[in-house]
Amino acid sequence: MKKFFAFVAVAMLATTAFAQGTLKTYGNCCFKLHVYNSNDVMADASYIVETPNSLVTLEEPLFKTALTEFNHIVDSIGKPVADRIIDYHEGGNPVNATVRAEGMTKFMTTGAYDAMMQGFHKSFGDKIVDRAKGQTKEIAFGDTLKVDGVDYVFNHGSQSDFPAAAILIGGKYLLQHWAPGKAHMNALQLANRQAVDAELAASRKALQSGAEYFLGSHGGFATKEAMKFKVGYLETLKKLLAENSSSANFVEALKKAYPNLPGEQGLEALAANLYK
Repeated sequence: MKKFFAFVAVAMLATTAFAQGTLKTYGNCCFKLHVYNSNDVMADASYIVETPNSLVTLEEPLFKTALTEFNHIVDSIGKPVADRIIDYHEGGNPVNATVRAEGMTKFMTTGAYDAMMQGFHKSFGDKIVDRAKGQTKEIAFGDTLKVDGVDYVFNHGSQSDFPAAAILIGGKYLLQHWAPGKAHMNALQLANRQAVDAELAASRKALQSGAEYFLGSHGGFATKEAMKFKVGYLETLKKLLAENSSSANFVEALKKAYPNLPGEQGLEALAANLYK
C-alpha cells in the first residue's frame, strides 16, 4: 500500500494541470525537459530545458493566457533563463532577446510568414502577444549552441516547411514543427505531393538522428514508435496516391488502410491538396 501511494505521488508530480494548459516533466541524469501543452486553438507546445544552473525556453506561447501560465512555470523553477529559442513559432514576451536558426529573422518579418502573423493579429486581436522586437542571435545550420552542458544542434527541418531547424537537444530530444502522432496527417502538414516526399525524408532522417523522443511546435511530446508510425503512414500514403487516380478513391483507400484512425474528418481537405 505504501508503494502504491508513493507511485501516485510521483505521477501527480509528473503532470500538472493549469486553467488552460498542462505541464509534464521528463528527466535524465543531466537535465530536465518541461513540456507545456497550451491546449489552445493551434495546439501549440512550448518547452523548458532545466539544467543545474539555468533554463532554456523553446517556442514560448503566442496567446497571452498561455504565456502567463508558461511564465509562472519559468518563475517557479527559480533559475535564470540563459536563452530563449524561437524555431517555428514567434511568441513570448516581445522585448526578450531570442535565438533562431539562420535566416529566420528575415523570414519571419517578410513575405508569407509576416502575412500569416498579421492575419493572426486581425483574427485574435489582443488575445495574442505583440510581434517580437527584441535582439536576435542566429545559429547556422549544422552548428551547435551549448548551454550549461547541453548541446542544441541546429539541423535543417523538412524542405516543405518553414526554413527553420530540427533541433537535437542533448542528443535525446528532437524538436520539429509537427510532433508525430498516431493519426491521419492534415492539410496544413501536407500542402502538395512534394510535401509528402519532404516529410517522409525528414521523418526518416529524424529516426537516424539518435534522438529517443520527438517534440513538435504543434503536438508536444512523442515517442520513437510514433515517428516510426509516421514513416510507415507516409509510405502507405505515397503508394495509395500512385494507385488511385481520384481524390475520392484515395480517401476511401486511406480509410481502409487505417480503419478508425483519428483525423478522418480532415481527409477530404488533405486529398484536395494532393489532387489539385
